[in-house]
Amino acid sequence: MLDITKLFCSVDDFWKSFESHWYKIQISHKSSRGPTCNLSMSEIMTILIFFHQSNFRTFKYFYFLILENYKKAFPKLPSYSRFVYIQKQAFIPLFAFLHQCKGKVTGISFIDSTVLKVCHIKRSNSNKVFKKLATKGKSTTGWFFGFKLHLIVNENGEIFSFQITQGNVSDISPVKSLAEGLWGKLIGDRGYISSSLFQELLEKNIQLITKIRNNMKNKLMDIQEKLLLRKRAIIETINDQLKKYIPDRAFQT
Repeated sequence: MLDITKLFCSVDDFWKSFESHWYKIQISHKSSRGPTCNLSMSEIMTILIFFHQSNFRTFKYFYFLILENYKKAFPKLPSYSRFVYIQKQAFIPLFAFLHQCKGKVTGISFIDSTVLKVCHIKRSNSNKVFKKLATKGKSTTGWFFGFKLHLIVNENGEIFSFQITQGNVSDISPVKSLAEGLWGKLIGDRGYISSSLFQELLEKNIQLITKIRNNMKNKLMDIQEKLLLRKRAIIETINDQLKKYIPDRAFQT
């Protein structure tokens, strides 16, 4: 079993430094409907992170486990339905905490994107949950309706940066912001082929390495670059694991 005390201490240290800044930038702070939440933000974040580090696929069953076995650690736990309502308060703090935990720059990075489907594309016109947010896009497997998750990881598989965009945004568009602070070699697939992007990244000491398309002239590539292209399976595996434990149907309506 994972050490929930160690996880809580790490989250609580982050929240103590982030809390004042978080409430300072809010226009107003309104209390949520229903009874006052007795859980601290650190406790809410810990439970949500603990769920994603567990082997549970369904949060409801996981929460019942917390109610039964971790009552001493969380003596003021609300009901499941109440926690589901208040957990949205932790979205921005969790996002900031994840950025704090990003991997180190090693000089070798991999970039890729993956599709997050909201619903079947035939039901896109009737979708209300992500209305005016999700869009139609096209991937290597065909058309879809939803979003894209863009990732950059280092050679050790640690996530350096990430961004979620609408489904119709090209893979090239968020690269410059994602690569902020990077240096060395950045390896991507054919979707990142762009001479202008290559030059812009090169000026920032980043060498973009991609495979060539079938209709492009071959170019000389050293053995190290060829081997790095073969290691793109690292980021593809990470995308596969993310979608395995948080499957597409979790976003679908």
